[in-house]
Amino acid sequence: MHSGEAARMETGKRLRVDLHAHTHHSKDAATEPLQLVERAREVGLDRVAVTDHGTIEGALLAWEADPDLVIVGEEIRCRCRTELIGLFLSEPIPMRLPLEEVVDRIRDQGGIIYAPHPYAYPRNPILRARRALAVADVVEAHNARAFLPIWNRAAKRAARARGLAMAAGSDAHFLGEIGRAFTEIEAFDGAREFGAALQGARPVAREMTSPFMHVASMTLKSARVLSEFATRPIGAPSAVPIDH
Repeated sequence: MHSGEAARMETGKRLRVDLHAHTHHSKDAATEPLQLVERAREVGLDRVAVTDHGTIEGALLAWEADPDLVIVGEEIRCRCRTELIGLFLSEPIPMRLPLEEVVDRIRDQGGIIYAPHPYAYPRNPILRARRALAVADVVEAHNARAFLPIWNRAAKRAARARGLAMAAGSDAHFLGEIGRAFTEIEAFDGAREFGAALQGARPVAREMTSPFMHVASMTLKSARVLSEFATRPIGAPSAVPIDH
């Protein structure tokens, strides 16, 4: 247990947990796992969930560096294009599976289902939000990258209407974004205790991320996909589609 969490547990204070962050194992992110760990400590986080797109490799590397700080997670795009995050995972979950199968695979691992930015989609946001909220244990009521205020307001209203727990995440793709939003929650050890503490969780917004960071993420992702395509041997299968 690192010193910040130990102090809060000793005094009964609540933990600061960023529940949504990415490493460079997501094609649209640039932070190395060890950098993420160091930055999370610097900004005063007690826990950080590493939730790369379609992989837990970066999360496992970060967890190995500091298992008391890191929650292993994954952001999964379902076949219906709704995104879910699984928290406290031990095995990766493939992308583009039916939503119901993604839910089952998270539950089978004893994980928590987190609905990230439920309304922050350019197309069909209400339908996608409805699908995510129907299965979620906790809703991301504040996402620091959801730059249109209506997106976070809608998430908060929907969570309250359904009696769902609310949380916050930075959705960090670059080092300086980590900790821009976090969740205050009672001390927990593992998924079971985290789930029990959720109803008392409180989203905290520190700073919104500029929309230009989305452009940076999209540019980085396009460059990586093009680089993979350019170095692909002739006759090899095509690169995966550009979605996350």
